[in-house]
Amino acid sequence: MTSIDLNADLGEGFGRWRLTDDERLLAVVSSANVACGFHAGDAATMRRVCELAAECGVTIGAQVSYRDLAGFGRRAMDVPPAELAAEVAYQIGALEVFARAAGARVGYVKPHGALYNRVVRDEEQAAAVVDGVRLADSALPVLGLPGSRLLARARACGLPTVTEAFADRAYTDEGTLVPRGQDGAVVTDPEAVVARSLELARDGAVTARSGARVAVRARSLCLHGDTPGAVELARRVRERLTASGVRVEAFA
Repeated sequence: MTSIDLNADLGEGFGRWRLTDDERLLAVVSSANVACGFHAGDAATMRRVCELAAECGVTIGAQVSYRDLAGFGRRAMDVPPAELAAEVAYQIGALEVFARAAGARVGYVKPHGALYNRVVRDEEQAAAVVDGVRLADSALPVLGLPGSRLLARARACGLPTVTEAFADRAYTDEGTLVPRGQDGAVVTDPEAVVARSLELARDGAVTARSGARVAVRARSLCLHGDTPGAVELARRVRERLTASGVRVEAFA
């Protein structure tokens, strides 16, 4: 039987403001990318999500970002490598405190937003992220886009790597994500997202924006928690995968 991990970005709130329906999404996904306070999240939110994830048996991942609360981590930034490495380690360490308090551990690291896209091609920034992960824990898996500089650097430094795909994002013919600022970058039709999820999990491929068939070998599938109807869509994806003989299980 084919298997795949389902991950979602969680804890993306701040103070009294909440963006993601963490409780209901944790009943669907197998891995939780928890915001670590730089693009969203705060100490109380991180603690609450870690406790909920531990109760649900969901693997906790640190979603690290550029320091950009106002821009939700989606604005391009130039951060010196040494500073970025320290900030990545800082975010992982903060989340680890709450994960341990909940009786769990941080199981992997995933960059967010602009940082995620930057380390697909930027060798220097990718190296800085990997240095930060190694500062925090030299055995932590790194989750990222297939073929990215981030995963190549992580492998070269002895870190486990996990490939990821997105059913609700448009792809280029090169297997990279279409930038959010371009038309059609986000797939909004729920049935299309469900169908693409199965295509990625079972066939290891996706139809690019151009119509070309692109190979995307992924061990984990991201379900964005900040989209309208995210919980119901996540349920539909999981139900379709299970009905089609694809087992949903965490990679870490």
